[in-house]
Amino acid sequence: MPGALVKALDLAFVRRVGGVSAGEHRGAGVGSGTELAQLRPYQPGDDVRQIDASATARTGIPHVREQVPERLLTTWLAVDVSPSMAFGTADRLKSDVADGVVDVLGAIAVRRGGRVGLLTFGGPATRLLPPRGGRGARIGLRRALGEGVAPDGVSGERLEPALVRVGRLARPRSLVVVVSDFAGPPDWARSLAALCARHTVMAVEVYDPRERELPAVGRMAMVDPESGERIEVDTSDRRLRERFAVTVREERAAVTSALRRAGAEHVALSTAGAWARELGRRLA
Repeated sequence: MPGALVKALDLAFVRRVGGVSAGEHRGAGVGSGTELAQLRPYQPGDDVRQIDASATARTGIPHVREQVPERLLTTWLAVDVSPSMAFGTADRLKSDVADGVVDVLGAIAVRRGGRVGLLTFGGPATRLLPPRGGRGARIGLRRALGEGVAPDGVSGERLEPALVRVGRLARPRSLVVVVSDFAGPPDWARSLAALCARHTVMAVEVYDPRERELPAVGRMAMVDPESGERIEVDTSDRRLRERFAVTVREERAAVTSALRRAGAEHVALSTAGAWARELGRRLA
């Protein structure tokens, strides 16, 4: 895991999602904190350390301070483990990039006492890790993703219901990072917009260059990893390659537009080249 990247992005990351220190995230009600919520008369059982000397001297009646509780940032990672994430023709698989992103963002999330939770989707079984802090949280992330992606032809919960589920789990306002290849039409757009209305959302799109254009290598067998369907195409046909490229561009444009309209921060990472450097550039 690129430790230097974690250190470099730490300050930029927390500033972007809501502040530098724990005290900049306000909780509901009253509790332990640094910002005064109210002064009230002392009652038996109150913590005597909270007695306010100035108010007590002015009124002649013991008064105690109640503070606005401080809330640490909670980060939710929604990670795609569907069969399409096992694809990769460049330096690594899409799932490798996703694992790296989770490791980096998970490390940043717990550096200042925050918590990180995980929800996987697209596989035969959904994995849910409630938000935790410290080193144990990162170990849990690695173990959960160490099980790998679903085999070809096996699909589970799609992105749309996963977004709805994260929205129900994330309490209070949190940072939600969705890591996926966002394959197919954006039928999840409405659920994502609802999530963005209540949380800060970052959409990390992972792609492979070969998914965006066909090479001219003659006849090729292609398999849909989600359904297992297999077809053969003649990639020497220039018109076929052009139609493929146009279709992919239109699909990607629809996804990008849906992410932008929903209000999510969109980061696209390729399986070719230095994905960590691109992630750092987009965050910083």
